[in-house]
Amino acid sequence: MSSKPPDGLPVYRLLTGKDDASFCRRVSEAIELGYVLYGSPSLTFNGEYVVAGQALVWPGS
Repeated sequence: MSSKPPDGLPVYRLLTGKDDASFCRRVSEAIELGYVLYGSPSLTFNGEYVVAGQALVWPGS
């Protein structure tokens, strides 16, 4: 595995969005690229729907 993320992506990423299948796919795609989860996911309610957040980091950085 490369010491840097592919395609100029940052070492640290915070993915956020509506807590749905699309958000889960985005997190899964980042894991498939080689990112690892950093901490627990966060959830909040914006008055309309649940918003999720998940931090990811590139290993070894």
